[in-house]
This record gives sequence, structure tokens and C-alpha cells, in this order.
Amino acid sequence: MDQLTSKAVAIFSRPFTLPGFDETLPAGEYGIETELSAPPGHLTPQAWKASVLIQLHPRASHPGLARSLTVSLADLESAQAKDKLSGKDLSQFFLEEMLADPMVRLVMQADGVSEAQIRRLYLGECVSDQDREQAALSAEEASPSSAFAIQSAENEGMAPPADNRANKVVSPAPDIPGGKEPRDD
Repeated sequence: MDQLTSKAVAIFSRPFTLPGFDETLPAGEYGIETELSAPPGHLTPQAWKASVLIQLHPRASHPGLARSLTVSLADLESAQAKDKLSGKDLSQFFLEEMLADPMVRLVMQADGVSEAQIRRLYLGECVSDQDREQAALSAEEASPSSAFAIQSAENEGMAPPADNRANKVVSPAPDIPGGKEPRDD
């Protein structure tokens, strides 16, 4: 049975809980060891099992006692996601993730939309006509080379347009059997 093991540190900014464990764990750093193991005969990654060993902080009542907990990778990731979202609205979290995406930034640049305009839009503030006009002007002022670069990035990976002459289909003449034209001999 193949096994892959990796060690990392999980940081929680707030107290958290894990399914199947009755104790609320304090915020802080936790050493984790992730082990992936393939069931016999299953070479596809979808069939692999992942378990995580978390090194817990010692209890105040037993300061010298080392403790660990084994949980599923999905449960740990769920707890980390909840911790990341704590104190943030889901739309705010989505907005930050979206603005970090380079493709979104390229589209914003091509459309002449600023980060401030997107933030105002997501906060529910009205985008004024003046903001729209300013965005249109900044899009017009973009240099031709940057417009070409943006268009190239948008079309990356797409097949070039085919030559129309090469794609013409020649159909047989409708009144002549076999589609051949008569010859004048």
C-alpha cells in the first residue's frame, strides 16, 4: 500500500471545534501530519484516503501530557474555512478572492473598471453616471498595444479563425445528374 505523508502547520485565529470531538480547541498553531494512502489495487487519486493527525495543545490540568487527534482531511479543511470566514461576510470573502484572480484583473482593465468601483458595487452602493463615464474614458485612453495584449490574453488557447475560402462547400449543379457541367466539344 502506497503512502504519502506531509507535515504542515494549521493556524486558527479563533477557537474551533471538530466533528466527533467534544472539546472546543483554542486558537493558535497546530502541527498537522497528513497521510494519503491508496487502497490496494486503486491507483486513481479519487480512491485514496486522507487522514490528518493534529498535535493538540496540552490541557491546563495536565501540562506535560501530549495529545493528538486523527480527523478526516475534509473536516480539517471545513474547520479552517469556518475560521477564515469568521467575522467576515461571505460576499466580502468572495470579493477578496475574486479581486485576487489575475484573469478578473485583466477583464477589469479591459473594461476600464477600477477596484474601487467593484468594491462599491459589492457593498451595494450606487455606481454613479460620472463613474461610468470615467470608466469609458479610461478604456478609450488605453494604448493600442495594451488593447492588443488584452485581446491576445482573452483569445489565448483558441484556434485561429479559419480562411473562409477553404471552408466553402461546392454543391453539385441542381439540374444536371451527377453534378457535372456539360462540356462544349
